[in-house]
Amino acid sequence: MSQRFFIFCSGADTAILDNCSPGERTKYAGIGATVFFTAVLAAIAGSYALYTVFDNYFTAVFFGIIWGLLIFNLDRFIVSTIKKRNNFVDELIQASPRIALAIIIAIVISKPLEMKIFEKEINQVLLTEKNEMTRANKDQLAMQFTPAITALEAEIAGLKNEITTKEAEVNNLYETYIAEAEGRKGTELVGKGPVYKEKREKHDAELAALTQLKKINTEKIAAAEAKIEALNTQYNSKVANTQPVIDGFDGLMARVNALEKLPLLPSLFIFLLFLAIETSPIFAKLLSPKGPYDLKLEEQESALQSWVLQQKAQRDILTATDREINNRVYANIAEEQELYNYRRKKARELMQLQADAFYAKQKNVL
Repeated sequence: MSQRFFIFCSGADTAILDNCSPGERTKYAGIGATVFFTAVLAAIAGSYALYTVFDNYFTAVFFGIIWGLLIFNLDRFIVSTIKKRNNFVDELIQASPRIALAIIIAIVISKPLEMKIFEKEINQVLLTEKNEMTRANKDQLAMQFTPAITALEAEIAGLKNEITTKEAEVNNLYETYIAEAEGRKGTELVGKGPVYKEKREKHDAELAALTQLKKINTEKIAAAEAKIEALNTQYNSKVANTQPVIDGFDGLMARVNALEKLPLLPSLFIFLLFLAIETSPIFAKLLSPKGPYDLKLEEQESALQSWVLQQKAQRDILTATDREINNRVYANIAEEQELYNYRRKKARELMQLQADAFYAKQKNVL
């Protein structure tokens, strides 16, 4: 039962193989098994590749099976259309388009399986790329907020520096009137004289100005810090909103590009393995000698071709004979006087009708 199924997979004519030796049936069953298992691998590879796209098992398996059936049909067509000839060069020329198609199929099948085999290495490459993209994304978003934050921070620094400068000035005034009271500077008279009072009043006025300045600048600093906090919140929000896009950067194209960044040799070996599997039925038919199946198939095709040529020749002879008979019949009829008189009468009636119609038309125009 399995042998008949694999023979069906090879695309061979079972009616002819039934009359061949068991060895011939085994050969075509082996070719069909290769076609079948290649389609199974294609279905697995297609399911994995589509899972990276749809992220759904049922959808991926459904379309993967369809992809496997498509590859099965192509491989079966490729193998079944290769005919054995008496010249190997002619056979190779005949099979060259099919070999090229088999190479394309091998590439399409091997890539998804390579991505599955090297999944851990690909994940590491994608992780590195995601980290770089996250860093670049943060830097790019920061460029939108950094100028405004820098300006606000400079404004805060200026306001604080203004307070510091004013405090230093008030402290100097304080030291001045204290030194005047102690007699260390100024008039060098101990006690709270007129000069002391003047300097004390100046200090108190500047102290009041400092208090007012602190109040105003503190409000400005709080407002600037609130703006900075709002900008930082916006920045963090944009980073959080764009991060899922980066985290989802693991689709089919991203994995294919990541696979290309891995060492070439392991990937090449896997591709060569699938290429060998895909082209093995073709080369098996090319390298194997003409067997009973090929001879019987050639006999059937040549018999059919001879019958078609015979039928065509008979139709050509029949057409030529019929044409000759028709020519002779019409030549004899053309010499009959009765037919001539009848045609002459009808032609005269037709010309009279045409003349009457032309007259009526001209009359209506006038």
